[in-house]
Amino acid sequence: MTKTYIGTGTEAEFFARGKRLAQKIDRGEPIAETHILTFEDPADVAQLLTQARIGLFRAIKTEAASITNIAARLHRDRSAVKRDVDALLAAGLVSVEKEVNAGHGTHKVVRAVASRVDLHVTID
Repeated sequence: MTKTYIGTGTEAEFFARGKRLAQKIDRGEPIAETHILTFEDPADVAQLLTQARIGLFRAIKTEAASITNIAARLHRDRSAVKRDVDALLAAGLVSVEKEVNAGHGTHKVVRAVASRVDLHVTID
C-alpha cells in the first residue's frame, strides 16, 4: 500500500511540486509511490473527510469487506455507507474490487488504497 496526502494548496504550489518531481526524474532518482489530493479551500477537505467517513475508512483499513458487511459492523444504514464509499472511491482513498464467491457469482469488496493518510490543512 502507498501513502496518501490530503491537504490544501495553491496552483503555484501544485506546479512547484511537479517541477521538483520532474527534476528528480531527470537526475534518475527513485520516485516514491504516493497519492496527493490537494484542495484550494479547507471547507472542501472537511466536506470529504466527515467524521463518518473517517470511521468508515478506518473500518475498511482494518478489514476489507462488502458494503453490507461494513454497514453491519458499523451499525449504519447500507445506503449511507454506499454513499460514503462512493465519495472515498472518487477521492482515491478506497478501491472496490469484484471477487468470486466460492459457490457461485461474485461480490464486491471495498479495500483501503493507502496504509496511511496524512492530512495537512492551512487556513489563511
